[in-house]
Amino acid sequence: MSTIVVSAGLEALYQDHHHWLQRSILRRLHCAETAADLTHDTFVRLLIRNEDPAVFAEPRAYLSRIASGLVANHWRRHDIERAYLETLRQRPCAQAPSPEARYLVIETLCQIDALLHGLPAKVRQAFLLSRLDGVRYAQIADALGVSERMVKKYMARAMLHCLQVSEDVTA
Repeated sequence: MSTIVVSAGLEALYQDHHHWLQRSILRRLHCAETAADLTHDTFVRLLIRNEDPAVFAEPRAYLSRIASGLVANHWRRHDIERAYLETLRQRPCAQAPSPEARYLVIETLCQIDALLHGLPAKVRQAFLLSRLDGVRYAQIADALGVSERMVKKYMARAMLHCLQVSEDVTA
């Protein structure tokens, strides 16, 4: 088991701003447990980055930016999980996956969402229409108000993005 060494600067930052950050997140989420978790995750991100807190001109703004990203991810995951569970409710109970399988599916869906979130809206829309709904490029072009050639460019961009992200994950 490895030991994590916390710098005096990070410890001071934690002591000075932990309660403020947790209250700030709590006002946005209205859930004390989730606010505590996201506050903790914010400081874990700083610990992982191994940055010197002394260089932060505005530590609360920096902490807020990290926490805002974590809150956005929390809500995005919540929406994905809700949609998945709603889909499961529409299936017969005999086909319901185990809690472990549900967790893995939700994790995978969140990873896919993060992957697609990095794409511009029209590129993402074209990709989803093509790959999930099986819509032809000409129909996608009509729906998006672009040329079929532009849809081909969108698809190439989306596939290249997916390839780059998958290479980053495996590296």
